[in-house]
Amino acid sequence: MRVMISTRSKEFTAASDIILRGGLVALPTETVYGLAADATNDRAVARIFEAKGRPQFNPLIIHVASMDMVAQHAIISPLAQKLADAFWPGPLTMVLPRRAESPVSLLVSAGLDTIAVRMPKHELARDLIKKVGRPLAAPSANRSGSISPTTADHVKTSLGDKVDFILDGGPCSIGLESTIVLVAGKSVSLLRPGGIDRTAIEKAIGKPLVAPQQADMPLAPGMLKSHYAPRVELRLNQSAPKEGEAFLGFGPTNANGPYALNLSESGDLNEAAANLFAYLRQLDALCAEHGLSAIAAAPIPVTGLGEAINDRLSRAAAPRE
Repeated sequence: MRVMISTRSKEFTAASDIILRGGLVALPTETVYGLAADATNDRAVARIFEAKGRPQFNPLIIHVASMDMVAQHAIISPLAQKLADAFWPGPLTMVLPRRAESPVSLLVSAGLDTIAVRMPKHELARDLIKKVGRPLAAPSANRSGSISPTTADHVKTSLGDKVDFILDGGPCSIGLESTIVLVAGKSVSLLRPGGIDRTAIEKAIGKPLVAPQQADMPLAPGMLKSHYAPRVELRLNQSAPKEGEAFLGFGPTNANGPYALNLSESGDLNEAAANLFAYLRQLDALCAEHGLSAIAAAPIPVTGLGEAINDRLSRAAAPRE
């Protein structure tokens, strides 16, 4: 495994060559770091599942660099086009009907007749997709179920030599995975809250989001009950930690000390989202180092990006599956 710093070097070409040979490259996006492989290569996609320890019934997102590339693999309705015009490139994933002739590996769709598509805003990610000339399957670059990576060092710690190459683009600006919506007919369902809040989406489409129908299998990534989990127990909606616990604060709080981190002292949800996974990792490491039993997390408002933050915290606190 090599780590690349320069984005305009021979190593950038080397990263694309690795992808085209069926290898795995960790790349930065504005949300989290992704573990990228050629989405049209069955063996390469299978390597993603193997490296992450990810169940194969959990579908992946393909990352594209243009609407022309989307049209090769998915059916774009007028409603989907409206969302693309409003939010792409950016942290929105759409689950769309899959074209029968799409060469994307069936492993990506996990046997579904839909496909999840995103156009990332991060320039380095889009440049790599353009250079490869194919969509990239790119779930978060970490072991399945654990805390998502927002720096290149997080990738190295979580995956080690399971990834062939890491493109280091610095810390992710948003720090939460993309919002995922299902576009079906004339309705849009929210499958996973993320980097774009529901109010913005509803404003763009001119109507409320609807609740998704119950399904036996996940329709998109991030829908498993237990996910994003630290190694120790996570207790939610706590005003202060118990003895022997670390504390994840938000806003003004008196719970300070060597085992406390504050997502945003000013109560800024954008700042909190950007810090969430990095701070969970830091507190998890402190718990291991000092023998602490759990992380107590302060309440987070369920407005704006707070919906996505609470979603990640509730899944991180759920019983392990």
